[in-house]
Amino acid sequence: MPHFTVVPVKDQAQSNYDSLEGINWVDYRDTGQDCPDHQDSVSSDGHGNHKEDSPFLNNADAASKKNDFYDRNLALFEEELDIRPKVSSLLSRLVSYTNITQGAKEHEEAESAEASRRKTPKSPNMGTLMGVYLPCLQNIFGVILFLRLTWIVGMAGIMQSLLIVLMCCSCTMLTAISMSAIATNGVVPAGGAYFMISRSLGPEFGGAVGLCFYLGTTFASAMYILGAIEIFLKYLVPQAAIFHATDTLGSDSAMLNNMRVYGSICLSLMAVVVFVGVKYVNKLASLFLACVIISIVSIYAGAFKSMTHPPEFPICMLGNRTLVRDRFDVCAKTVIKGNITVPSQLWERFCLPGNMSGTQCDDYFIQNNVTEIQGIPGLGSGIIRENMWGDYQQKGEILEKAGLQSVDAHGAMENFGMYVSADIATSFTLLVGIFFPSATGIMAGSNRSGDLRDAQKSIPVGTILAITTTSLVYFSSVVLFGSCIEGVVLRDKFGDAVRKNLVVGTLSWPSPWVIVIGSFFSTVGAGLQSLTGAPRLLQAIAKDNIIPFLRVGQYTLLIDTFDLHCSELGILIASLDMVAPILSIHFLISLFGVMCHTHRALSFLGMSMCLALMFISSWYYAIVAMVIAGMIYKYIEYQGAEKEWGDGIRGLSLSAARYALLRLEVGPPHTKNWRPQLLVLLKLDEDLHVKYPRLLTFASQLKAGKGLTIVGSVVQGNFLESYGEMQAAEQTIKNMMEIERVKGFCQIVVASKVREGIVHLIQSCGLGGMKHNTVMMGWPYGWRQSEDPRAWKTFINTVRCTTAGHLALMVPKNVSFYPSNHERFTDGNIDVWWIVHDGGMLMLLPFLLKLHKVWRKCKMRIFTVAQMDDNSIQMKKDLATFLYQLRIEAEVEVVEMHDSDISAYTYERTLMMEQRSQMLRQMRLSGAERQREAQLVKDRHSLVRMGSLYSDEEEEVVEAPPEKVQMTWTREKCEAERRNRNNAPENFRELMSLKPDQSNVRRMHTAVKLNEVIVNRSHDARLVLLNMPGPPRNTDGDENYMEFLEVLTEGLERVLLVRGGGREVITIYS
Repeated sequence: MPHFTVVPVKDQAQSNYDSLEGINWVDYRDTGQDCPDHQDSVSSDGHGNHKEDSPFLNNADAASKKNDFYDRNLALFEEELDIRPKVSSLLSRLVSYTNITQGAKEHEEAESAEASRRKTPKSPNMGTLMGVYLPCLQNIFGVILFLRLTWIVGMAGIMQSLLIVLMCCSCTMLTAISMSAIATNGVVPAGGAYFMISRSLGPEFGGAVGLCFYLGTTFASAMYILGAIEIFLKYLVPQAAIFHATDTLGSDSAMLNNMRVYGSICLSLMAVVVFVGVKYVNKLASLFLACVIISIVSIYAGAFKSMTHPPEFPICMLGNRTLVRDRFDVCAKTVIKGNITVPSQLWERFCLPGNMSGTQCDDYFIQNNVTEIQGIPGLGSGIIRENMWGDYQQKGEILEKAGLQSVDAHGAMENFGMYVSADIATSFTLLVGIFFPSATGIMAGSNRSGDLRDAQKSIPVGTILAITTTSLVYFSSVVLFGSCIEGVVLRDKFGDAVRKNLVVGTLSWPSPWVIVIGSFFSTVGAGLQSLTGAPRLLQAIAKDNIIPFLRVGQYTLLIDTFDLHCSELGILIASLDMVAPILSIHFLISLFGVMCHTHRALSFLGMSMCLALMFISSWYYAIVAMVIAGMIYKYIEYQGAEKEWGDGIRGLSLSAARYALLRLEVGPPHTKNWRPQLLVLLKLDEDLHVKYPRLLTFASQLKAGKGLTIVGSVVQGNFLESYGEMQAAEQTIKNMMEIERVKGFCQIVVASKVREGIVHLIQSCGLGGMKHNTVMMGWPYGWRQSEDPRAWKTFINTVRCTTAGHLALMVPKNVSFYPSNHERFTDGNIDVWWIVHDGGMLMLLPFLLKLHKVWRKCKMRIFTVAQMDDNSIQMKKDLATFLYQLRIEAEVEVVEMHDSDISAYTYERTLMMEQRSQMLRQMRLSGAERQREAQLVKDRHSLVRMGSLYSDEEEEVVEAPPEKVQMTWTREKCEAERRNRNNAPENFRELMSLKPDQSNVRRMHTAVKLNEVIVNRSHDARLVLLNMPGPPRNTDGDENYMEFLEVLTEGLERVLLVRGGGREVITIYS
């Protein structure tokens, strides 16, 4: 056990204990406040200590109290105590937070600060038994156990019934294990499954599953009401029926109409109770639970009593067919009255009155005998062998007992009402859907977590124990029903063969009325609790503000009204067997969402079982429910949820991404899989605004949301001092990416030199196999007018870096004229000038561009250049064949360039280029210019500025000169300065007599001739793609290289200079 030393302190220090750090607890989850944006609230003190707003710390007071007294033992941390509080202070706030009761009503009041101050919450004091176990029992046991379980056993048999129970109970058990993992991870306020799913899987998933859970709860109230009305009209007061069948075939429709009328009346009465006195419903919960327990105990008592004294419920059989027992008095064809044999009521049902000859009787009635068998043979009768396997029925099929002698004869249709028949077609999948609602209700304990003394212990123990208890009851009930009750009685859904008695009631002890009355009150109570729980669930969703159209949900009356309308829809269906599968589907979706918090094997098994049960129960309902949940999910995602709870989807995404990255090959992909993975280098101005946003537009058109896109930029400065600028720049770029619909990542680098920062981006962006293979950058406009060589040297250095890294390069020139995403080109051409082979980049890029709606209607033309010794006709045929194999539709043209003499224009253009370069070089070498540059460095030394993407420090950072520059003139210095001034005219004359270099003349000749051809053919093209020549190996000619590119692209509106990465990117092989 750890030892603690208590150190006495002064009263003044003790009184300021809670305010040393100046922190207050702020719970953004419960109060509905928006969590502050961390990116907008980050500052730096210049030493790397970044101050951020914490989601539970209020730093408003910290600034004013940071100089207060601090514990001498924490002197090392005293400068950070405003953002990193002492553990003792944090724990004190945690304790006060977790002591707030977050049960049903208290949680709603805790969301309002005024209400929480006005009322002091009660301390939780409920244990496992009263808080979790009994509420779960009450919610799990329900109408299906009393009204449909015997019928399920009769139709499916004991073995398949046990399989149905095993499937449903295993699903809920796995859900309970996963739910316990969530519940023990923290406090679970009101909202139950919705709260757990939304806080663990995110607001989108939580909202979708929460609404499905809400719909399931509303349909549960409809199912309980329909069950109560069925008990009322079938077994309690059959005379209360309003609609009566005019013939034997219309009894079903009359019963459905009665269910609709009485169900609507019952729903209205329950709505009044819910509106007026919800607290009385909660107080009567114990009474309803007592009815359920007494009913179950009476079933077990009757089953064991049947071993020695089985109850008397005889069944009348005609041949092997079961007769409706309440339509006649004696199970015989004739009776003896005063020593005279007279026809019985049964005879009169099948024959004309007074006729004993049999000529006017039903053929089946005449040829078969009437027998009477015991409906409840008892536990020791051995009837279990006959009920072991299923006997599924079609709608209208008469219930027959195997083993009884029967003569097959055609019976009259008007006598069909005398037989007990199946009202619906049955199958294994239908029975699964009907039974599953009897396994739900496991969320009752988690909904009360705020009222539990020890929620982390009570919820797992109570929920799992409740599921174990109910599963044992279901398993044993299936075996007892199959061991005690005759098969035709089990298949008789409404007890027509046992004088309209509830089938399970015939087995109960001491009287069938125990089951009838107990099941009636339990179903009414369950319906009331569903009506009170569903609005609370919807209100919890509405108060989280994750679904915009539910923000009116704060009005309780409107929520209750919407709940009643949904329940009324279930009641209008009027069939318990039709409503139960709908309820099963919605509950299974909610359980599916909880299955993600245990071991991956259990989670996979549970989710697979939920999905299988959904489609087994009703595949069409499952598809509809999944479409509804998917639409809600996408709606919340599209609208943008206002909450961020640190959901587990991020963890799953990270795990999946890690798995995919590890499997992804680190080396270059196969040629068939190659696509441009972009690194877009953006330029920001002094105000951190994107200078050329059309670069992002073009990137989005090229990628169409597929592949990898990384948008990078460089902030010039020191990382410790420029951290805030870096985050501001990152947020600016992310906003622009969202506007231009670029799906990708943003990477900002802080470097002392922009050139070095770009190199860092090119080298380090990406992870594993997910790295960029193509760099996109803008053209350095205005480089001719600038005397600063940094304007174009950074650009050429980037070109060299991409070549060294075997990366492709794209340079959109005149990018401001490129189309936006809202424009459409209805005609025009995309011209590709394929001069040298670069791996196929020039072929691939227009193909990808044409996939976007902006460029879709443009036609593709490919031009290639033929020299004098080339066969242009054969080149055109080969190129057309190559494009056909690539499945690229394009018009092919071969341009012949004849050898011609170098024109005077080319000489003049080259001479002007070299003269300008020489002049600027001499200006940079002058000593006066160096001093002016040093003075500018001094003046700007204290400024923190954003460096241009295409400008950089040419020299190393020099020390700032002193305030006054004092020079001592000597005779040697004076003569040297005079000689420099005298040599200026000579330098000028030397400049004018300069002769151009022959290699530069040849390059200029090529640029001029190519430009003439390209402008002649592609002056009206929407976009021109052109091979970008590489920079010279000798860095002395860098400035001339820029001039060559300018000459090459003159007169073209939109040009995309493309440089391949040195590998093939397209192939004709499949």
